[in-house]
Amino acid sequence: MARGNQREQARLKNQKKQKEMNKGKSDNKGMTVNQKKESDAAIMRAKQEAAAAKKAEEAAKNGGKA
Repeated sequence: MARGNQREQARLKNQKKQKEMNKGKSDNKGMTVNQKKESDAAIMRAKQEAAAAKKAEEAAKNGGKA
């Protein structure tokens, strides 16, 4: 059964490939899933507030000139 050996070799090769692709992709850094969600939400809120402040500043700047 040479075919069975080919399947086994292909499976091992794919496992190695998947392991290499996933290496270093864990962003949790020891946090639980809920902690990661909260951290991400806080980062997004900060970005949204910064964007809103920038937009308000641009509106104020353009409103004075018009």
